Amino acid sequence: MLILWDFHNVLPWNSTRLTSSLLSPHVPAGHMAPCTIPIRWMLSKLQTSAAYWMQLDMRCVRWSEKIMLFQHALQNMMHGIDVFFQIWEAIVSRRAVEDPSLLTRFVLLTFADLKKYHFYYWFAFPALCFPESIVLTSPPVDLGDLYSPQQISALHAAYDDLCSQEGTTALPCFLIGPLGGEVVAAAPLRDWEAFNCRHAKVTVVAFDPCTLSNHPGWPLRNLLVLLTHVWSVTQVEVLCFRDRTTFGNRNSMHSLLLSLHLPQLPSTDCPHIAGWEKNEKGSLGPRMVDLSDCMDPLRLAESSVDLNLKLMRWRLVPSLNLDTITKTRCLLLGVGTLGCHVARTLLAWGVRHMTLVDNSRVSYSNPVRQPLYEYEDCLAGGKLKAPTAAEKLRKIFPGVTAQGEVLSIPMPGHPLAGEAKAVAEEVARLENLVASHDVIFLLMDTRESRWLPCLLAASQRKLVINAALGFDTFVVMRHGLKLPREDDNGLSDQAAAQETAAGAPSSLACHTSLFSDIPGHRLGCYFCNDVVAPGDSTRGRMLDQQCTVSRPGLAPLAGSLAVELLICVLQHPKGGYAPASVADDRLDEPPTVLGLVPHQIRGFLSRFEHVLPASHAFDKCTACSPVVLEEYERNGFAFLHRVFDSPHTYLEDLTGLTQLHQETQTAEIWDISDDETV
Repeated sequence: MLILWDFHNVLPWNSTRLTSSLLSPHVPAGHMAPCTIPIRWMLSKLQTSAAYWMQLDMRCVRWSEKIMLFQHALQNMMHGIDVFFQIWEAIVSRRAVEDPSLLTRFVLLTFADLKKYHFYYWFAFPALCFPESIVLTSPPVDLGDLYSPQQISALHAAYDDLCSQEGTTALPCFLIGPLGGEVVAAAPLRDWEAFNCRHAKVTVVAFDPCTLSNHPGWPLRNLLVLLTHVWSVTQVEVLCFRDRTTFGNRNSMHSLLLSLHLPQLPSTDCPHIAGWEKNEKGSLGPRMVDLSDCMDPLRLAESSVDLNLKLMRWRLVPSLNLDTITKTRCLLLGVGTLGCHVARTLLAWGVRHMTLVDNSRVSYSNPVRQPLYEYEDCLAGGKLKAPTAAEKLRKIFPGVTAQGEVLSIPMPGHPLAGEAKAVAEEVARLENLVASHDVIFLLMDTRESRWLPCLLAASQRKLVINAALGFDTFVVMRHGLKLPREDDNGLSDQAAAQETAAGAPSSLACHTSLFSDIPGHRLGCYFCNDVVAPGDSTRGRMLDQQCTVSRPGLAPLAGSLAVELLICVLQHPKGGYAPASVADDRLDEPPTVLGLVPHQIRGFLSRFEHVLPASHAFDKCTACSPVVLEEYERNGFAFLHRVFDSPHTYLEDLTGLTQLHQETQTAEIWDISDDETV
């Protein structure tokens, strides 16, 4: 299957003019990148001689046996490249003056080997070349560097009015008078003589598709040849108009303003034509896309799953870093209502490595609220949640690496009762899991079950995303990411803690709020706002009181926000050390391509409201304070054993919370006036 595409109109295949100049290796400087299409189509290397012989050099195909089948079709195809010369004919006949779009044709040659799923394509962007170089009389200047936004808006208004008068939505080129006033005069290219008589200075505006900062696109060459041939122009000012709209904001401040000296064309003969695209090897020839691997259902599923994310990057967020998201290894502690929704949203964002940890079984009440389980999973006592959820993720998308770990997390206030060895093994497994992942999600039911993972993640400098539910409220937060043992500036953890304990850092002095722009390493964890240590919260409670009771829509909201918070952190240049965004930042320029990076998101479903508080790390925190981290790193499981077996007063004594309580009570006593009577 061999196809010639002319992207302006249908051409008669009756021309016999074809010279080797078409295959010139001199591609115009700053030429536009080829149009991107989802599956890039395909043809082989073309070579011509006086006899118009064409040879195909197709990879992975034995053309010695097949070339004769295509020779006739290929020779006829070469006649279709008359489009190159039709650009020059449009200039000579002045048809391009009336219709400048005739200058912007391009050609696409394609070939598809459907047996091997090899697709070949070759673009040609015809550009007429002057015999001598075009001279820049002054360096290129961005439009935004010379004119104010109001003056550029006047240019936009003039262009929009001209498009309306011409009955079109876009013009490839047009003329404007002097910029800088409140009103800009504009006219089509065909009014060249009259417009030059009315204005002392005329600028030629060419719609520019190029994305290079200091180079115009390939269509400009043909326009300059038109100006020289028709009106003998030698000096011209050209505005390479880059009118783009992103997120609803129109912007052309990056347009290029060029002052050019044009050489004369020697005769009426067709000038040299260049424009064949080079392949990935830098030589003239087609490019090839091998889609044979994509015919595998698993590969097809993988490419289809990523399509929405790639469309986001192609159409809306060009700087979205999908590779960072894909490579992030996530550890989900808790695979209940929150864990299921978090896992599904991570899958949708392209995360390919997840480990799910839980020790419970699927019950009959779970499937309606937890989308990774079904009724069959509840039978015969219920399947274990972690391996079942991992299996369901692999069924949903076979390309994910999902592993289920059945593990009980030891908790403060829950004595070991002679099982110290077994608990030590579980702690070691959890330590290894935390060490082998990049992000830790805390999605458990009880407060005390989050203490040990919080401590381990802080010690190992791992990012933690925490989500917790009430009846109609939720909190989603990222924990402060501790600095390395000693960062590049020599600031140790202890020094950072002392600075935090002393108050807000000096950089906050100019802000009105103590909680503005808190650096990522000074943000608090889940336990930093508590003045009591975690303990056994289920003791003495009935079974119905031990269950988390939430409105059904709350977990999907909190789970989705937890993942979206992670994605925003990954897109920030500082990652987990990103400063906290607060509600007052909503009107400012967002710190990432996806928006704010808050410390906490607290939701109130009864009011359909979110708030974005931020808080400093607490130097007496029972989970992440320096004294707790130091004690754990020095004594290891011996310290944890004591925390598990002791009441909550041990951690409070260690961190100084007990002394804080006593000082508070003493202060309250002194506040009582001596003359108060009962």
